[in-house]
Amino acid sequence: MRLLADFVVVFHFLFIVFVVAGGLLVLRWRRVALVHVPSTLWGLSTEFFGCVSPHAAGELAPSARGRDGYDVGFIEHYILPVIYR
Repeated sequence: MRLLADFVVVFHFLFIVFVVAGGLLVLRWRRVALVHVPSTLWGLSTEFFGCVSPHAAGELAPSARGRDGYDVGFIEHYILPVIYR
C-alpha cells in the first residue's frame, strides 16, 4: 500500500511540474497544448476555488493507513511539503 501511495504522490508532483512548466513544451511542440491547457485549467481551479484534486484524495487514503509517528519516507519528507505548503 505504501508503494501505491508513493506512486500517487510522485504522479501528483509531476503533474504540478507539467502545469507550471508545460508551457515551455508547448513552445516546441504545439500539440502538447491539447493536454497542457486543460491541465492548467484544472490546476488553477483546484488552487483558486478550493476544489479537491483526485490526486490529493488518492494520496491521503493509502498514506494515512501506513504512517507510524516519526517514521516517514523520502516522499513524505521531501515531496509532500512542496505540494502542500
